[in-house]
Amino acid sequence: MGTALGFLSGLGVGGGSLLVLWLTLVLDMDPETARGINLLFFLPSACIACLLRWKQGALHFRPLLPAILAGCAAAACFSFLSAELPMEILRKLFGGLLLVTGTRELLYRPKKRD
Repeated sequence: MGTALGFLSGLGVGGGSLLVLWLTLVLDMDPETARGINLLFFLPSACIACLLRWKQGALHFRPLLPAILAGCAAAACFSFLSAELPMEILRKLFGGLLLVTGTRELLYRPKKRD
């Protein structure tokens, strides 16, 4: 199953969500443990994919550096904040983030190059 999910992750299908489903539904694992395993599964997969894309010349770190730094800072900040906020508020905030991101993706039109 790990090989199949790694293959799907390499294609960009989102094997992590399938891994959580497999662990919770088939192996009857509690969701918190399944999410932790999913995060550990994702890290080496993402590192290998980034390395291969970089070697192909498709990944340029200089334009990505501000997003990388902002993402790391936000992850650290909200990790600490999540310990203080009730779960219901966190769920609503995450749902709002998903709605905004999904709407942006639906309405996004690439800029035309001159």
